[in-house]
Amino acid sequence: MSAADHFSNSYAEAREKFCAAAAAAGGALRSWHNPKVKGPGGENLYLDTARLGSPDARRMLVLVSGTHGVEGFCGSGAQINWLRSGGPAALPAGTGALLVHAINPYGFAWVRRVNEDNVDLNRNFVDHAKPYPANAGYHDIADALKPPRWDDASLAEAQQSIASFVQKNGAFGYQQAVTGGQYSHPDGLFFGGHAPVWSNRAIREIIRTELGHCTRIAVIDFHTGLGPFGHGEIICVSPPGTSGFDRTRQWYGDQVTSPEQGTSTSAIVVGVMIDAFPQEAPDAEVTAVAIEYGTYPVLEVLQAVRQDNWLHMHGDLASSQGKEMKAYIRERFYPAGAKWAEMVWARAHDVIGMAQRGLSA
Repeated sequence: MSAADHFSNSYAEAREKFCAAAAAAGGALRSWHNPKVKGPGGENLYLDTARLGSPDARRMLVLVSGTHGVEGFCGSGAQINWLRSGGPAALPAGTGALLVHAINPYGFAWVRRVNEDNVDLNRNFVDHAKPYPANAGYHDIADALKPPRWDDASLAEAQQSIASFVQKNGAFGYQQAVTGGQYSHPDGLFFGGHAPVWSNRAIREIIRTELGHCTRIAVIDFHTGLGPFGHGEIICVSPPGTSGFDRTRQWYGDQVTSPEQGTSTSAIVVGVMIDAFPQEAPDAEVTAVAIEYGTYPVLEVLQAVRQDNWLHMHGDLASSQGKEMKAYIRERFYPAGAKWAEMVWARAHDVIGMAQRGLSA
């Protein structure tokens, strides 16, 4: 079997493969049912976890897939490859592993980036009791990003507004305005929500239950959509000047990028899922990164997100247009063919090795 054979074509297939691989590796499986929503075939949706290694291991490797649902194809494939290629048996003494599969099962099953509430899970981990971060740029282009109709005339008008914004603020300014997160338009793009969503509450309970006793935690959160095709960028989620940032550089070297330092393909975002780990395991030393795999040019990726938002707000999923839009977003976040999948696993294997060496240092 090649690495690509451990990737899947649907959420249901990925879940079946993950649970089987985890059980075969001796993992302790737990399932968390999302009671709010069903899959496209009426099936129940689950977040699954697998714990491997000594139950009382105080150093833990954590691999998370599906924070942005459709990106779960990538993270799930990496997790299953790790399970089937002897990863659990190679864990250093005193180190365990926790695999979180499909943290956003709705987005994974429905081939969407957001969750069942149209919330971007990686913008939802803010303090909802405090004023939300402002994003004036999003206000300027909110209407253009989601026109009421998806036809040539509406899109041409919207594109004029977007082009004017890009001319004034630059391409990266546009990316920051769109993807940085917003809390003012619940039906819009990259909406952070107005309360902790189901996946937010679930992962916090998982951290408290599975990692509360740990002293050192290494987190790798799998993402796709930014950067050169198949390249896995290691993004530090700790701000420069913190011990977490310095430790991440020690573990991963010069390959680490930082949005705050302008070295990453990612915009600066707040309220990311990884923030929950130090919050819910405050006695542990947490070293966390996101690994971002490139797929297609960023404007195509953003177009896929725009289309999918419009489709679920105004369109018909069963129509030929709806099917084309679904195929488009799937390809932009999960390119077809074995080559990309094999590149994903090769990079993941290396990054997981760096994390394990860092944990043992």
